[in-house]
Amino acid sequence: MKTKILFITALAGLISVSSCKKALDYTPKGALKSTDLTSPTAVEGLVTAAYAGIGNGDMIGPIYSNWAYGSVRSDDAYKGGGGTGDVGEIDAMEHYNLVNPSLDAFISRTWKNLFKSISRANVALRAVEAISDAQFPNKKIRIAELRFLRAHSYFIMKRLYKQVPIFDETATADQILKTSNTLSDEDAWNKIADDFQYAVDNLPASQPELARANKYAAEAYLAKVRLYQAYVQDASYHVTNIDQTRLQQVVDLTQDVIASGKYSLSPDIADNFLPETENGPESIFAIQFTINDGTTDGRLNFEDGLNYPHGAPQYGCCGFHAVSQNLVNAFTTDVNGLPNFDTFNNSIADLSTQTVDVRIDHTVGIDGHPYKYDPTKPFSNSWVRDPGVYGNFHTMRSQQLATSSSYFKLGPFMGTAKNVDVLRYDDVLLMQAEAYIELNQPAKALPLINQIRIRAAASTGRLKKLDGTFPSNYNVQPYTAANWTQAYARKALQWERRLEFATEGDRFFDLVRWGIAEPTLNAYINVEKGRRSFLNTAKFTAGRDEYLPIPQSEIQFTNGLYKQNPGY
Repeated sequence: MKTKILFITALAGLISVSSCKKALDYTPKGALKSTDLTSPTAVEGLVTAAYAGIGNGDMIGPIYSNWAYGSVRSDDAYKGGGGTGDVGEIDAMEHYNLVNPSLDAFISRTWKNLFKSISRANVALRAVEAISDAQFPNKKIRIAELRFLRAHSYFIMKRLYKQVPIFDETATADQILKTSNTLSDEDAWNKIADDFQYAVDNLPASQPELARANKYAAEAYLAKVRLYQAYVQDASYHVTNIDQTRLQQVVDLTQDVIASGKYSLSPDIADNFLPETENGPESIFAIQFTINDGTTDGRLNFEDGLNYPHGAPQYGCCGFHAVSQNLVNAFTTDVNGLPNFDTFNNSIADLSTQTVDVRIDHTVGIDGHPYKYDPTKPFSNSWVRDPGVYGNFHTMRSQQLATSSSYFKLGPFMGTAKNVDVLRYDDVLLMQAEAYIELNQPAKALPLINQIRIRAAASTGRLKKLDGTFPSNYNVQPYTAANWTQAYARKALQWERRLEFATEGDRFFDLVRWGIAEPTLNAYINVEKGRRSFLNTAKFTAGRDEYLPIPQSEIQFTNGLYKQNPGY
């Protein structure tokens, strides 16, 4: 299923990155000396281990799946599962006001897992920098890859926690313990950007293994950093200015990726969600997973392992990540095949009569509709674990069929070898469109957004039922130049990002970047709690709930050096 990739193995044993008591109690049969890590082969192994690090999260400490942090915390989805007390940490995040710095699972564990990935990059950087160019001809390239990986983890941390300590491979253990988390936004973003810029300057346009970052992946990621950085915000995270210089950098960087000709939209959006078509033309950088690779269980993504239909006989667990009624309504279209911007949530959508965006059937498990492109296994309301609390809709994008060669069941939990895309070409197009709109050049954004909509409309090939009919009434049309003002284009761009990445975990972070999280999410809660009573006590507070708290355990560990985010 996977050929010519960089195999991510259990080389982590070469590096001490964990403070787990079991690891400390374990007496190894042999010990590695520092000299064992200075050969070109060993150094390459450390680089491989750093790549592995960005995929080494877990179900209660996720670092690459944002279903809890970016989807459930938004208006896209509910927690799901067996009621509000089942994995209550996510219920707290869904209510916003119940989150506190002492939540050990998720908030604290994700922090630790991300710093483990940063540690791997720094350990490998020290080893690479210590070897000569003559011994290691790929030295500069590997340094660039490692700085790319480190910047990726810091980017994830900054989106989640805002205030994070940033240090590089030159920092000693004592210096790390004295590094505060009080950098200004500008300085923190620039440190992350510096790593990506080094990668842009030193990575080749193509790599021999698909898993390695290349120049264009670095440019796309640097564009994402500059886009976030462009939105200057006050203490309550309201946007006070949008930096035009940063926006132009986004345009220039994304244009280089587009003009390279290396990437394109896949003909069918489904290609982004199936293992058979991974590493395709749309994938710019992905975390690679494997199965049947000679290890006991393979290298699998278990971060999404709670999110399979609970009552489906081929799965049996666990029913988390239930699509919200609000998102289902957002997929409806008007007679012109365009979104119902202002009226979409006035009532519960009648999916048997209303027209919808095709992407609904790539995203939502709906009674009677083919589940994950298999018409012989239509989704059933009987598969829903707790419909009385969370309704009958479910997610599909990150799930795989039990018959897939990428699927693996470990006890009650599901893992998959499907890659996780970090950067896709659709994101590049929409980043450039967003920059053009905020530069007040909306006409240049129109064809970019329409590329996405035209591809969506064409993505029907895998959606038919057994009788050959489609399960929904599809009507998706491109926007026209008429009335395409900056304000209308901004609304269209924000809508397009929601549908294109629905339930993939970007939605919450987009709302925060745009400075509209509080009004959007409180408006969502006010309507949704009439449909789902478990949200009755939910409330989003501006200036607090845009970011997770710094884990209390980390503040105590640093004797108060780390400063808590406002409101906690």
